[in-house]
Amino acid sequence: MRWNEYLDHHQERFIDELKALIAIPSVSADPGHAPDMLRAADWVVARLKAAGIAEARVVPTAGHPVVFAEWLGAGSDKPTILIYGHYDVQPPEPYDAWTSPPFEPEIRDGKIWGRGASDDKGGVMAAILGIESVMATEGRLPVNVKFFFEGEEEIGSPSIPDAVRTMAGEMASDMIFSADGLQWSPDQPQIIEALKGMLKLELVVRGPRSDQHSGLHGGGIANPALALAQMLAQLKSTEGLVTVPGFYDDVIDLDDETRAAIARIPYDEAAYLAETGAPATTGEPGYTTRERLWARPTLDVNGLTSGWQGPGSKTVLPAEARAKITCRLVAAQTPEAVARAIEAQVQRVTPFGVTAELKVLPGGAPPFLAPAGHNAGSVASEVLAEVYGRAPYRTRVGGSIPILSTFAEVLGVHAVMLGFSHDDENLHAPDEFFRLDSFRRGQEVYARLLQRLGQG
Repeated sequence: MRWNEYLDHHQERFIDELKALIAIPSVSADPGHAPDMLRAADWVVARLKAAGIAEARVVPTAGHPVVFAEWLGAGSDKPTILIYGHYDVQPPEPYDAWTSPPFEPEIRDGKIWGRGASDDKGGVMAAILGIESVMATEGRLPVNVKFFFEGEEEIGSPSIPDAVRTMAGEMASDMIFSADGLQWSPDQPQIIEALKGMLKLELVVRGPRSDQHSGLHGGGIANPALALAQMLAQLKSTEGLVTVPGFYDDVIDLDDETRAAIARIPYDEAAYLAETGAPATTGEPGYTTRERLWARPTLDVNGLTSGWQGPGSKTVLPAEARAKITCRLVAAQTPEAVARAIEAQVQRVTPFGVTAELKVLPGGAPPFLAPAGHNAGSVASEVLAEVYGRAPYRTRVGGSIPILSTFAEVLGVHAVMLGFSHDDENLHAPDEFFRLDSFRRGQEVYARLLQRLGQG
């Protein structure tokens, strides 16, 4: 029996096993689910061992555990690949918005429904099963393989960079493939070449020691809510240009070749507006919407808090006003340099009569950009083209996966995203699902990947 026949023969069992993993409520954001996190990690270790990867274990971290496994039987003359993924999931609330319970997976319409089905338990299982098919039919793997599955991706991986640094020797590899990722559409593959970095901030503006009567004190002392609005207006123009001096200093400008590559990817502005419900697109002048989404840095206000928010009117002059701000960064910006630039601007534009404090919040990350001609990306592109029957798009994404930057920094290897989810699968929303044909296709891609790398 060949590996592809093995996959077809065992597909029903594989789907049942994916159901069993989805049924474990491994919600990393909820401390009450800590026992479930360990149960999920143990389950993945057992599944790796069943696939023939005997050296598999749970590794404690300062937070949720990591699953690490390795098979090094191909020898030192063959490449070593590391497969990354995560077994933790987003909180399922609101429960009443689910058609079926989030941790009681069901098969409907050729899809498996449940929290974590697409992000990222389906991807983790596809990688394991693709490699199992080669091990079971050939008795060995053509390359050395390591696995690193974390339990904190959905909360920003706070403990994982330290774990990677501690385990750097064990994790040494020639290529890294991430089972957490997206394909463009069910019939069109893609290779994601860049992710944006992240900077999270909170701007706090303070005035009087407590809320004051606006009739007695309005006009006599400064209003922090108004001061905050004035300050935010001096961080970004109405046209969408960030006006913080130094914000763009480290940005690598888009060359003509990169802009042409982005322009070749299909884009429908009317469809984008229909998807978002926005009346029009806007952003940094001089760039297309796709260029701004994929390859230009941003500064956005995510939340505002001040004064009376209840029904009716309460005529107060608020003591404090707060804004949550995030910046999505591009190569070669760093969170530290951008935070310093914004801090300096905040100090310059703070109105008289109030004080301002800029807090850097946890969860920041540098941007990720794969180098041109990346060898692992080229191999993955060839395999995807074989499986899908068409060449993958070369794309970028405005989101962030902080751990990929850690891999590049600590291990010296740029990862390739080789996941099989799609952005319509309600990844962080009720009624999350994963297409079963994508599940099967992902298994085949990983099996073919091993074969292709083993021929080198």
